[in-house]
Amino acid sequence: MRRLVSFLVGVLIGGLVGGTLALLFAPASGRQFQQQLSETIDRLSGEVRTAAEQRRKELEEELNRLRQGRIQLE
Repeated sequence: MRRLVSFLVGVLIGGLVGGTLALLFAPASGRQFQQQLSETIDRLSGEVRTAAEQRRKELEEELNRLRQGRIQLE
């Protein structure tokens, strides 16, 4: 769980830093920038969802293994 939280924090910080740098250095119109920012947010949120889903599956598999081990011990 700590790895997932660390990953999510890294994604958020990276997104904020990237967005700030884009504002400072990219000469784009407001509308263009909004579109680019929206696309970036959509991409990042998709990556976060994918990572969270993958981690959830890993944790479910681990829980099932632990449950099976407990049942076998009884």
